Amino acid sequence: MASALCNSCGAEADALAWRCRACDGSLDLIDLPPFEATAIVESDFSLWRYAAMLPVERRFSLGEGMTPLAPARIDGLRFAAKLEYLNPSGSFKDRGTAVMLNHLAAHGAADVIDNSSGNAGASLAAYAGAAGLPATVYVPAATAVASKKRLIRAFGGRIVESHDSLADVYAAAETATYASHAWNPYFVLGQQTAAWETWQQLGQRAPDAVATPVGHGGLFLGFYRGFKALRAAGLIDTLPRLIAVQSAGVDPIVQAWRAAAPAPAKLKSAHSVADGILVDQPVRGEQILQALYDTDGFALRVDNEAILRAQRAMHAAGFMIETTSAVTAAALPQIRERIGGSAELVLAFTGSGLKALGNAH
Repeated sequence: MASALCNSCGAEADALAWRCRACDGSLDLIDLPPFEATAIVESDFSLWRYAAMLPVERRFSLGEGMTPLAPARIDGLRFAAKLEYLNPSGSFKDRGTAVMLNHLAAHGAADVIDNSSGNAGASLAAYAGAAGLPATVYVPAATAVASKKRLIRAFGGRIVESHDSLADVYAAAETATYASHAWNPYFVLGQQTAAWETWQQLGQRAPDAVATPVGHGGLFLGFYRGFKALRAAGLIDTLPRLIAVQSAGVDPIVQAWRAAAPAPAKLKSAHSVADGILVDQPVRGEQILQALYDTDGFALRVDNEAILRAQRAMHAAGFMIETTSAVTAAALPQIRERIGGSAELVLAFTGSGLKALGNAH
Protein backbone atom coordinates (compact mmCIF):
# COMPACT_ATOMS: atom_id res chain seq x y z
CA MET A 1 0.00 0.00 0.00
CA ALA A 2 1.08 3.56 -0.68
CA SER A 3 1.85 6.03 2.09
CA ALA A 4 1.21 9.77 2.19
CA LEU A 5 4.08 12.02 3.26
CA CYS A 6 4.19 15.76 3.86
CA ASN A 7 5.98 17.70 1.13
CA SER A 8 7.29 20.20 3.68
CA CYS A 9 8.41 18.29 6.77
CA GLY A 10 8.34 14.67 5.58
CA ALA A 11 5.93 13.47 8.28
CA GLU A 12 3.75 10.48 7.43
CA ALA A 13 0.01 11.19 7.33
CA ASP A 14 -2.86 8.98 8.42
CA ALA A 15 -5.29 7.57 5.89
CA LEU A 16 -7.97 10.26 6.30
CA ALA A 17 -5.62 13.25 6.44
CA TRP A 18 -5.97 15.95 3.79
CA ARG A 19 -2.85 17.89 4.80
CA CYS A 20 0.00 17.47 7.26
CA ARG A 21 -1.21 17.70 10.86
CA ALA A 22 2.26 18.81 11.99
CA CYS A 23 2.93 21.75 9.66
CA ASP A 24 -0.13 22.10 7.37
CA GLY A 25 1.93 21.12 4.31
CA SER A 26 0.49 19.33 1.28
CA LEU A 27 0.73 15.55 0.95
CA ASP A 28 1.91 13.23 -1.79
CA LEU A 29 1.97 9.47 -2.15
CA ILE A 30 5.11 7.36 -2.10
CA ASP A 31 5.69 3.68 -2.86
CA LEU A 32 3.16 3.69 -5.69
CA PRO A 33 3.12 0.55 -7.85
CA PRO A 34 5.11 0.94 -11.09
CA PHE A 35 3.17 1.11 -14.33
CA GLU A 36 2.92 -2.30 -15.98
CA ALA A 37 1.33 -2.55 -19.41
CA THR A 38 0.69 -6.26 -18.91
CA ALA A 39 -1.46 -5.47 -15.84
CA ILE A 40 -4.00 -3.39 -17.78
CA VAL A 41 -7.44 -5.04 -17.72
CA GLU A 42 -8.41 -4.41 -21.34
CA SER A 43 -11.97 -5.65 -20.83
CA ASP A 44 -12.69 -2.96 -18.20
CA PHE A 45 -13.88 0.19 -19.96
CA SER A 46 -13.28 2.51 -17.02
CA LEU A 47 -10.22 3.94 -15.31
CA TRP A 48 -10.19 0.82 -13.18
CA ARG A 49 -8.50 -1.01 -16.04
CA TYR A 50 -5.42 0.46 -14.29
CA ALA A 51 -6.39 -0.93 -10.88
CA ALA A 52 -2.99 -2.59 -10.49
CA MET A 53 -1.42 0.88 -10.50
CA LEU A 54 -4.00 2.36 -8.11
CA PRO A 55 -3.39 1.19 -4.50
CA VAL A 56 -7.04 1.64 -3.57
CA GLU A 57 -9.75 -0.88 -2.74
CA ARG A 58 -12.40 -0.55 -5.44
CA ARG A 59 -15.81 -0.52 -3.75
CA PHE A 60 -17.96 1.42 -6.23
CA SER A 61 -17.74 3.01 -9.66
CA LEU A 62 -19.93 5.01 -12.01
CA GLY A 63 -17.91 4.01 -15.08
CA GLU A 64 -15.55 6.98 -14.89
CA GLY A 65 -12.67 7.31 -17.31
CA MET A 66 -12.07 5.92 -20.81
CA THR A 67 -13.21 9.19 -22.34
CA PRO A 68 -12.82 9.59 -26.11
CA LEU A 69 -9.83 11.18 -27.82
CA ALA A 70 -11.47 12.87 -30.79
CA PRO A 71 -9.96 14.66 -33.82
CA ALA A 72 -10.93 18.34 -33.95
CA ARG A 73 -9.97 21.67 -35.50
CA ILE A 74 -10.58 25.40 -35.19
CA ASP A 75 -9.89 27.65 -38.19
CA GLY A 76 -7.84 24.91 -39.79
CA LEU A 77 -5.72 24.29 -36.68
CA ARG A 78 -5.86 20.59 -35.83
CA PHE A 79 -5.68 18.89 -32.43
CA ALA A 80 -7.00 15.88 -30.53
CA ALA A 81 -9.65 16.60 -27.91
CA LYS A 82 -9.64 14.52 -24.73
CA LEU A 83 -13.35 14.63 -23.87
CA GLU A 84 -13.21 14.69 -20.09
CA TYR A 85 -16.64 16.33 -19.97
CA LEU A 86 -18.14 12.92 -20.85
CA ASN A 87 -17.36 11.56 -17.39
CA PRO A 88 -20.45 10.57 -15.34
CA SER A 89 -21.05 13.89 -13.53
CA GLY A 90 -19.90 15.95 -16.52
CA SER A 91 -16.29 16.77 -15.68
CA PHE A 92 -12.75 15.45 -15.30
CA LYS A 93 -13.17 15.69 -11.53
CA ASP A 94 -14.77 12.22 -11.53
CA ARG A 95 -11.40 10.51 -12.05
CA GLY A 96 -9.97 11.95 -8.86
CA THR A 97 -13.19 11.79 -6.88
CA ALA A 98 -13.71 8.10 -7.65
CA VAL A 99 -10.23 7.11 -6.49
CA MET A 100 -10.29 9.46 -3.49
CA LEU A 101 -13.71 8.39 -2.20
CA ASN A 102 -12.98 4.69 -2.65
CA HIS A 103 -9.89 5.25 -0.51
CA LEU A 104 -11.72 7.31 2.12
CA ALA A 105 -14.66 4.88 2.32
CA ALA A 106 -12.29 1.96 2.80
CA HIS A 107 -10.76 3.77 5.78
CA GLY A 108 -13.98 4.56 7.59
CA ALA A 109 -15.09 8.00 6.39
CA ALA A 110 -18.65 8.56 7.59
CA ASP A 111 -19.43 11.79 5.73
CA VAL A 112 -17.55 14.01 3.30
CA ILE A 113 -17.26 17.74 2.61
CA ASP A 114 -15.57 19.94 0.03
CA ASN A 115 -15.55 23.55 -1.11
CA SER A 116 -16.33 24.07 -4.78
CA SER A 117 -17.73 26.51 -7.30
CA GLY A 118 -19.45 23.68 -9.12
CA ASN A 119 -17.83 20.71 -10.87
CA ALA A 120 -15.95 19.30 -7.89
CA GLY A 121 -19.07 19.65 -5.75
CA ALA A 122 -21.24 17.86 -8.29
CA SER A 123 -18.67 15.09 -8.60
CA LEU A 124 -18.40 14.70 -4.83
CA ALA A 125 -22.19 14.54 -4.44
CA ALA A 126 -22.50 11.93 -7.20
CA TYR A 127 -19.80 9.64 -5.84
CA ALA A 128 -20.81 10.11 -2.23
CA GLY A 129 -24.25 8.88 -3.30
CA ALA A 130 -22.66 5.83 -4.91
CA ALA A 131 -20.70 5.23 -1.70
CA GLY A 132 -23.71 5.74 0.55
CA LEU A 133 -22.12 8.73 2.28
CA PRO A 134 -23.71 12.12 3.02
CA ALA A 135 -21.95 14.98 1.23
CA THR A 136 -21.85 18.69 2.03
CA VAL A 137 -20.49 21.22 -0.45
CA TYR A 138 -19.50 24.73 0.62
CA VAL A 139 -19.98 27.15 -2.26
CA PRO A 140 -19.08 30.84 -2.58
CA ALA A 141 -22.25 32.84 -2.06
CA ALA A 142 -21.35 35.46 -4.65
CA THR A 143 -19.93 33.46 -7.56
CA ALA A 144 -21.30 29.89 -7.54
CA VAL A 145 -23.12 29.03 -10.79
CA ALA A 146 -26.83 28.40 -10.22
CA SER A 147 -27.10 25.44 -12.59
CA LYS A 148 -24.16 23.70 -10.93
CA LYS A 149 -25.75 24.20 -7.51
CA ARG A 150 -28.89 22.55 -8.86
CA LEU A 151 -26.79 19.64 -10.09
CA ILE A 152 -25.16 19.19 -6.67
CA ARG A 153 -28.60 19.06 -5.07
CA ALA A 154 -29.89 16.67 -7.74
CA PHE A 155 -27.12 14.23 -6.82
CA GLY A 156 -28.19 14.47 -3.17
CA GLY A 157 -25.54 16.85 -1.92
CA ARG A 158 -26.23 19.47 0.75
CA ILE A 159 -25.12 23.00 -0.12
CA VAL A 160 -23.85 25.58 2.33
CA GLU A 161 -23.51 29.03 0.77
CA SER A 162 -20.71 30.97 2.41
CA HIS A 163 -18.97 34.31 2.11
CA ASP A 164 -15.72 32.59 3.14
CA SER A 165 -16.20 29.01 1.99
CA LEU A 166 -12.54 28.08 2.43
CA ALA A 167 -12.44 29.16 6.10
CA ASP A 168 -15.78 27.52 6.78
CA VAL A 169 -14.82 24.20 5.23
CA TYR A 170 -11.50 24.18 7.11
CA ALA A 171 -13.46 24.63 10.34
CA ALA A 172 -15.90 21.87 9.39
CA ALA A 173 -12.98 19.57 8.57
CA GLU A 174 -12.33 19.26 12.30
CA THR A 175 -15.29 16.89 12.56
CA ALA A 176 -16.02 15.73 8.99
CA THR A 177 -13.81 14.15 6.32
CA TYR A 178 -12.51 16.83 3.97
CA ALA A 179 -12.54 15.18 0.53
CA SER A 180 -10.58 17.98 -1.08
CA HIS A 181 -10.02 18.03 -4.83
CA ALA A 182 -7.21 20.52 -4.19
CA TRP A 183 -5.41 18.86 -1.26
CA ASN A 184 -6.03 15.10 -1.27
CA PRO A 185 -3.19 13.16 -2.97
CA TYR A 186 -5.55 10.35 -4.01
CA PHE A 187 -7.47 12.85 -6.13
CA VAL A 188 -4.31 13.62 -8.12
CA LEU A 189 -3.57 9.89 -8.37
CA GLY A 190 -6.90 9.34 -10.09
CA GLN A 191 -6.05 12.03 -12.64
CA GLN A 192 -2.96 10.09 -13.77
CA THR A 193 -5.28 7.69 -15.58
CA ALA A 194 -5.99 10.40 -18.18
CA ALA A 195 -2.35 10.20 -19.30
CA TRP A 196 -2.43 6.42 -19.45
CA GLU A 197 -5.61 6.43 -21.53
CA THR A 198 -4.15 9.01 -23.92
CA TRP A 199 -1.04 6.84 -24.31
CA GLN A 200 -3.19 3.82 -25.16
CA GLN A 201 -5.50 5.75 -27.49
CA LEU A 202 -2.49 7.01 -29.48
CA GLY A 203 -1.20 3.48 -29.98
CA GLN A 204 1.02 3.35 -26.91
CA ARG A 205 2.89 6.58 -27.49
CA ALA A 206 2.85 10.06 -26.01
CA PRO A 207 1.74 13.19 -27.89
CA ASP A 208 4.15 16.05 -28.41
CA ALA A 209 2.17 18.39 -26.16
CA VAL A 210 -0.84 18.43 -23.81
CA ALA A 211 -2.77 21.52 -22.72
CA THR A 212 -5.21 21.74 -19.83
CA PRO A 213 -7.04 24.54 -18.03
CA VAL A 214 -5.33 25.16 -14.69
CA GLY A 215 -6.93 26.26 -11.45
CA HIS A 216 -5.63 24.00 -8.69
CA GLY A 217 -4.04 21.93 -11.46
CA GLY A 218 -5.21 18.42 -10.56
CA LEU A 219 -5.60 17.23 -14.14
CA PHE A 220 -2.43 19.03 -15.24
CA LEU A 221 -0.40 17.26 -12.53
CA GLY A 222 -2.17 14.00 -13.32
CA PHE A 223 -0.95 14.17 -16.91
CA TYR A 224 2.55 15.03 -15.71
CA ARG A 225 2.79 12.23 -13.18
CA GLY A 226 1.04 9.73 -15.42
CA PHE A 227 3.47 10.30 -18.28
CA LYS A 228 6.39 10.21 -15.83
CA ALA A 229 5.22 6.75 -14.74
CA LEU A 230 5.15 5.64 -18.38
CA ARG A 231 8.68 6.96 -18.92
CA ALA A 232 9.92 5.24 -15.76
CA ALA A 233 8.47 1.99 -17.11
CA GLY A 234 10.38 2.46 -20.37
CA LEU A 235 7.18 2.84 -22.39
CA ILE A 236 7.90 6.36 -23.67
CA ASP A 237 11.21 8.13 -24.21
CA THR A 238 10.27 11.74 -23.53
CA LEU A 239 7.52 13.60 -21.70
CA PRO A 240 5.04 15.72 -23.67
CA ARG A 241 5.42 19.47 -23.34
CA LEU A 242 2.80 20.47 -20.79
CA ILE A 243 0.85 23.68 -21.31
CA ALA A 244 -1.07 25.42 -18.52
CA VAL A 245 -3.85 27.73 -19.70
CA GLN A 246 -5.45 30.27 -17.39
CA SER A 247 -7.90 33.11 -17.64
CA ALA A 248 -6.53 36.62 -17.97
CA GLY A 249 -8.57 37.47 -14.88
CA VAL A 250 -6.90 34.91 -12.59
CA ASP A 251 -3.45 33.81 -13.80
CA PRO A 252 -1.01 33.17 -10.92
CA ILE A 253 0.76 30.32 -12.75
CA VAL A 254 1.22 32.36 -15.92
CA GLN A 255 2.71 35.27 -14.00
CA ALA A 256 5.06 33.02 -12.06
CA TRP A 257 6.17 31.08 -15.16
CA ARG A 258 6.91 34.31 -17.06
CA ALA A 259 9.06 35.43 -14.13
CA ALA A 260 10.76 31.99 -13.91
CA ALA A 261 9.66 31.93 -10.27
CA PRO A 262 9.57 28.74 -8.16
CA ALA A 263 6.14 29.55 -6.70
CA PRO A 264 3.14 31.68 -7.69
CA ALA A 265 2.55 34.99 -5.99
CA LYS A 266 -0.68 35.65 -4.15
CA LEU A 267 -3.18 37.50 -6.30
CA LYS A 268 -6.50 39.17 -5.79
CA SER A 269 -9.41 37.38 -7.43
CA ALA A 270 -10.89 38.95 -10.53
CA HIS A 271 -13.80 38.21 -12.80
CA SER A 272 -13.64 35.58 -15.52
CA VAL A 273 -16.24 33.67 -17.51
CA ALA A 274 -14.11 30.57 -16.84
CA ASP A 275 -15.64 29.96 -13.42
CA GLY A 276 -13.97 26.58 -12.93
CA ILE A 277 -10.44 28.03 -12.66
CA LEU A 278 -11.04 31.04 -10.41
CA VAL A 279 -8.14 29.98 -8.17
CA ASP A 280 -5.83 32.75 -7.07
CA GLN A 281 -3.73 30.56 -4.74
CA PRO A 282 -3.32 27.01 -6.15
CA VAL A 283 -2.45 24.56 -3.39
CA ARG A 284 0.14 22.79 -5.56
CA GLY A 285 1.39 25.86 -7.38
CA GLU A 286 5.08 25.00 -6.91
CA GLN A 287 4.51 21.52 -8.34
CA ILE A 288 2.63 22.92 -11.36
CA LEU A 289 5.53 25.25 -12.12
CA GLN A 290 8.08 22.49 -11.68
CA ALA A 291 6.15 20.35 -14.17
CA LEU A 292 6.28 23.22 -16.67
CA TYR A 293 10.03 23.59 -16.21
CA ASP A 294 10.65 19.82 -16.36
CA THR A 295 8.79 19.35 -19.66
CA ASP A 296 9.89 22.51 -21.47
CA GLY A 297 6.28 23.54 -21.14
CA PHE A 298 4.73 26.97 -20.94
CA ALA A 299 1.79 28.88 -19.48
CA LEU A 300 -0.66 31.04 -21.40
CA ARG A 301 -3.52 33.37 -20.57
CA VAL A 302 -6.66 34.02 -22.62
CA ASP A 303 -9.27 36.74 -22.17
CA ASN A 304 -13.03 36.42 -21.86
CA GLU A 305 -13.70 37.35 -25.47
CA ALA A 306 -11.36 34.67 -26.77
CA ILE A 307 -12.83 32.08 -24.39
CA LEU A 308 -16.42 32.73 -25.48
CA ARG A 309 -15.44 32.81 -29.15
CA ALA A 310 -13.66 29.45 -28.83
CA GLN A 311 -16.60 27.97 -26.93
CA ARG A 312 -19.00 28.97 -29.71
CA ALA A 313 -16.66 27.46 -32.30
CA MET A 314 -16.47 24.16 -30.42
CA HIS A 315 -20.24 24.06 -29.91
CA ALA A 316 -20.69 24.56 -33.66
CA ALA A 317 -18.27 21.67 -34.23
CA GLY A 318 -20.30 19.39 -31.95
CA PHE A 319 -18.33 19.67 -28.70
CA MET A 320 -20.66 20.83 -25.90
CA ILE A 321 -18.03 22.28 -23.57
CA GLU A 322 -18.28 24.83 -20.79
CA THR A 323 -16.33 28.08 -20.70
CA THR A 324 -13.54 26.66 -18.53
CA SER A 325 -12.99 23.87 -21.05
CA ALA A 326 -12.83 26.46 -23.82
CA VAL A 327 -9.69 28.12 -22.47
CA THR A 328 -7.50 25.48 -24.12
CA ALA A 329 -9.25 25.99 -27.45
CA ALA A 330 -8.94 29.76 -27.03
CA ALA A 331 -5.19 29.34 -26.58
CA LEU A 332 -4.81 27.17 -29.69
CA PRO A 333 -3.33 29.91 -31.96
CA GLN A 334 -0.75 30.77 -29.29
CA ILE A 335 0.08 27.10 -28.78
CA ARG A 336 0.52 26.38 -32.48
CA GLU A 337 2.76 29.43 -32.82
CA ARG A 338 5.05 27.94 -30.17
CA ILE A 339 5.05 24.24 -31.09
CA GLY A 340 4.44 24.36 -34.84
CA GLY A 341 1.63 23.10 -37.00
CA SER A 342 2.75 19.48 -37.27
CA ALA A 343 3.27 18.68 -33.57
CA GLU A 344 0.76 16.22 -32.14
CA LEU A 345 -1.31 18.18 -29.64
CA VAL A 346 -3.94 17.07 -27.12
CA LEU A 347 -6.32 19.59 -25.57
CA ALA A 348 -8.28 18.57 -22.48
CA PHE A 349 -11.96 19.56 -22.54
CA THR A 350 -12.72 19.36 -18.85
CA GLY A 351 -16.39 20.19 -18.20
CA SER A 352 -19.77 19.87 -19.89
CA GLY A 353 -21.49 22.90 -21.35
CA LEU A 354 -24.86 21.27 -20.68
CA LYS A 355 -24.53 22.44 -17.07
CA ALA A 356 -24.63 26.09 -18.08
CA LEU A 357 -27.14 26.25 -20.91
CA GLY A 358 -29.60 28.01 -18.60
CA ASN A 359 -27.07 30.60 -17.51
CA ALA A 360 -26.48 33.78 -19.49
CA HIS A 361 -23.03 35.38 -19.74
